[in-house]
Amino acid sequence: MAEIVTEPSSGTNGKSTYQMDEHADSEAALRRVETAGNLSISPELFEKLYLSPKNEVSNNLRTTFGNPSPLAVVGFILSLTPLSCALLGWRGSGGLGAAENGAYYFFGGLLMFTGGLLEFVLGNTFPFVVFCSYGAYWFTLGATLTPYYNAYGAYSPNDPSAGLTDPVFLSTFAFFLLWMGVLSFIYLIASLRTNILFFLIFLTLCPMYCCLAAGDWQAAQGNTEAALTLQHAGGAMAFMSCLIGWYDFLVLVLLAVDFPLNLPVGDLSHIIKGAGQTGGRRLRVKISRV
Repeated sequence: MAEIVTEPSSGTNGKSTYQMDEHADSEAALRRVETAGNLSISPELFEKLYLSPKNEVSNNLRTTFGNPSPLAVVGFILSLTPLSCALLGWRGSGGLGAAENGAYYFFGGLLMFTGGLLEFVLGNTFPFVVFCSYGAYWFTLGATLTPYYNAYGAYSPNDPSAGLTDPVFLSTFAFFLLWMGVLSFIYLIASLRTNILFFLIFLTLCPMYCCLAAGDWQAAQGNTEAALTLQHAGGAMAFMSCLIGWYDFLVLVLLAVDFPLNLPVGDLSHIIKGAGQTGGRRLRVKISRV
């Protein structure tokens, strides 16, 4: 039987707050909660659900709408996994995975961007920024590989398909990949406040983008062997990221159906304290008094 602890509210409306433990039977617990009360979950369970440290918001949208994180994660893994296989050249695949361009648009772009916007609605800033920015990356990759946008065709007007291997195109596109690596590194630092899974995903994405950028520069200089090696290295990093992503997706789906199996994600939010839990709170108090 789930246990609910009733605590006095810090507000002035006289309502009680109900704290539900991470391992509680959620259905039984919800039946015991008063309609006028507030239901809160532990920081560890919140971080596992929303991929973000627990934060306070002034609405109850999290109890009204579903959790959008699995939607964004499935978009991530079903676009990056086939791309990683193509980068590795498995079963004769290649060509930047252009055959999967539809997946880049509708899984990577649409699902991740939609999931990010829904995280924004729920007040989860970090996953909102992460999902929307990577969703934009997949839209960008899809548009680059779409002949209609003439991204590579502009470098070879007489034979548009040859533009994909044009040295100027490769050197130019490599900068986009490089700065995606920088963006992933910033997310890597911030993910130290989430969980080990999120951290490991960014830890593999950073070298993936760097290897792919370096591979494009090597290909632009005609160093085919070095370019292929770097491409395979980037594909290996991408595949490792996907394996972690598939595990994270399994965790989120099992939580969504209240499955009686609690898979670990390696919560880090209680190890690396937020500014509001350490000196940052005292600093904000001091500033507000000034």
